[in-house]
Amino acid sequence: MQLETYWAWCGLEGVPADLAEAVRGYRKEMELRLQPEALERVEVQWAYRVPELGEGGSCSLFGQLAERPYDLAGTLGGRTDANRRLLGIAATAVQYYRERSRSQWFGVYQSRGHAAGNPVLVKLAYFGAESRAEFPLTPEFAAGSNNSAVGLSGTGRLINDVASYVAEGGGYYTCDPKVKSEACLPLFNERREVIGIVDAEAFEAHVFEGEELALLLAVTSVLSGGLIAA
Repeated sequence: MQLETYWAWCGLEGVPADLAEAVRGYRKEMELRLQPEALERVEVQWAYRVPELGEGGSCSLFGQLAERPYDLAGTLGGRTDANRRLLGIAATAVQYYRERSRSQWFGVYQSRGHAAGNPVLVKLAYFGAESRAEFPLTPEFAAGSNNSAVGLSGTGRLINDVASYVAEGGGYYTCDPKVKSEACLPLFNERREVIGIVDAEAFEAHVFEGEELALLLAVTSVLSGGLIAA
């Protein structure tokens, strides 16, 4: 997806002209990593550890891991070739971002239906501290969760000072109390439907500007277009 189209769909301000060239450079590098022969060599993770959820499942208990890992294979419907490719794409995006980023956490999520009824965002791949695997796509949960809010609305959020954002009344789901800035951006298919999100977090304020924002936009605009569609 072209950067200008992606940025306009996100509902944010116009693309800063000084970032466009940097975004194009990152995009070219990432697209090479997503070629079929490169994806075949990517190691994927079919399960990962997650925190225990608090009463009612509304929030994670920071630093307290559940006994049973989250089973991505079960959620996605088995260890099929299509699912391996899906996880390979997500893992490639995560690794590419990690190599160049100042963030301490980054994850790629896919929007999926759920046996319980409401759709959810499912975490396909990530780096950083353990965090919850699913975010409900409901208005109630979105009131306190950037991930769910962006997954429902398709409008991106760049929060370069979490403390100020919360003080001004912004709803915020705290996975790690050390986080001082966060960027949560949607992923689209060609019909402008939200097919997932990416979430990035940093322990410094004002990280998601300049080169870091260009890197993030390169990843999201490449993944948009249906690469992680169910």
